[in-house]
Amino acid sequence: MTLKTDEFYRKAEQLIAAGRFIDSKGWVPATSGNFSARLSDGTIAITVSGRHKGRLQTDDIMLIDAKGQSLDGKKPSAETLLHTGLYQRYPQIQAVLHPHSANATLTARLFKHEIVLKDYELLKALSGIDTHETRISIPIFGNDQDIPRLAGKVENYLDRHDNVYGYIIAGHGFYTWGSSVDDALRHLEALEFLFDIEIRLHGVTRL
Repeated sequence: MTLKTDEFYRKAEQLIAAGRFIDSKGWVPATSGNFSARLSDGTIAITVSGRHKGRLQTDDIMLIDAKGQSLDGKKPSAETLLHTGLYQRYPQIQAVLHPHSANATLTARLFKHEIVLKDYELLKALSGIDTHETRISIPIFGNDQDIPRLAGKVENYLDRHDNVYGYIIAGHGFYTWGSSVDDALRHLEALEFLFDIEIRLHGVTRL
């Protein structure tokens, strides 16, 4: 059994607060979604499988190693590999958030392979962007219960593209990340707004 540190409990509280905010927006219905934050020793605090994200307690946050193995006997999300893959690829990432929102679900139905966001002032909410004269693509992957296979598709895309701020899993939800829980939460909120704008612009009547 790995001893949980003060840092673990600080990160757990940040994930709990993020869960309450995300749930208040209706972005994690039922027990959907999963959140994580990396600790300074490389271990990861992550939500326990099957817990309601708007009612998280400290006991609902567990500890895994960099490969996704439980360090405290609790069961992590089935999608843990999608978190660990991002941490392994991007040393600057310290938090990953995965909501199951209506906007992400509708976006995948409308745009199929990717959604392009350009010339929006709110793109400046994404780290490293300082002008509205910007174009980013959010890829859309087909849903898959075989998480290693899905993770492989994500890795293949990230191998070939720079400046990716998130990705959508069709009929499921989306992933975004940042250099802190607050940073990832800012990205999540900005992308949710922009997905909503694009849905309105293109019209759900096309579905």
